[in-house]
Amino acid sequence: MAGRLARFSISMDEELLLRLDKHLRRRGYRNRSEAFRDMARQILGEQQLKKPEAEGVAVLSIVYDHHRLDLPARLTDIQHKNIKNITCTLHVHLDRHHCLEVLVMRGKAGELKRIGDALISLNGIKYGRINLMVPKNLLP
Repeated sequence: MAGRLARFSISMDEELLLRLDKHLRRRGYRNRSEAFRDMARQILGEQQLKKPEAEGVAVLSIVYDHHRLDLPARLTDIQHKNIKNITCTLHVHLDRHHCLEVLVMRGKAGELKRIGDALISLNGIKYGRINLMVPKNLLP
């Protein structure tokens, strides 16, 4: 823990609280405090990642048809040009035509978004999503 814990109270509509408690139980939280700490970290992390120079990590997932003429070569070219940010990749053959590629990246948020956009926007990518996060050690 980064420091001393501070106690505070929250007023909330009873119906909203019941729905929240049900959601927290489904997610496996044993108490509200840890859930609110996680929510605070998520909100603060999202705010931090709006700054292009903020340090972050990202998971990029794309699905594509590998029979698409030069698409695999273009994917590889972009990855090689950004080797300092790409930590590892995972390639999965989904069926005879489609592949799933997952990239784990780290670096400045602006760079990670740029790499993600460059890959997702390639002609032939059927699905793409980037999930940016602040490394937990950068948040309390």
